[in-house]
Amino acid sequence: MSISLEPIAIVKNSRTTTADDFWGNVISEIVLLDHIPVDAFDNIEQFSHLEIIYYFDKVDKDEIVYSGRPRGNPDYPVMGIFSQRKKDRPNQLGLCTVELIEHRGRSINVKYLDAIDGSPVLDIKPVFRQFELKTEIKQAPWVNDLMKYYW
Repeated sequence: MSISLEPIAIVKNSRTTTADDFWGNVISEIVLLDHIPVDAFDNIEQFSHLEIIYYFDKVDKDEIVYSGRPRGNPDYPVMGIFSQRKKDRPNQLGLCTVELIEHRGRSINVKYLDAIDGSPVLDIKPVFRQFELKTEIKQAPWVNDLMKYYW
């Protein structure tokens, strides 16, 4: 089976490298590509948060992994790729819930997007409260340490 996806937008921001931390002050502009009509953003400002699905286009396919220690840290346990949020994923997909700051014509500005400048955006969805988790989140103990400087 083969799946072919075409980007709908591009990320513009100040981050040009895939550094893991300090994303909290980054404001990203997401600009629709020419083949997407401007009305795709109609009334998007009625939502405070969005889900952005993007493509890790700078990942070297030779670096894709299926398991390993998160960030290569020997203090963390070996985890399968589907048990961590590493960028070197089989399909190179990123997913982030962002805060919508502003909508202007063919672009939106968002906060809390961990995609670098030039990243292709594959889809954008509004966050509905009804889709949010109904139960408490359980996570591995090492995650708090890994994420302490992320945002």
